[in-house]
Amino acid sequence: MAPYEKLHAWRESHELALAVYQVTKTFPTEEQYGLTSQIRRAAFSAAVNIVEG
Repeated sequence: MAPYEKLHAWRESHELALAVYQVTKTFPTEEQYGLTSQIRRAAFSAAVNIVEG
């Protein structure tokens, strides 16, 4: 297990990112490259920023 995987903040942000991906699957197709993409990137970014420190 990588050291960052032990952090509570990283685990929570990772779970959030997974949940966001599931929810955004239900968004309309016309939002795929706009709102959906932006929300997914933001959720993923939170976990990545924790890893980077």
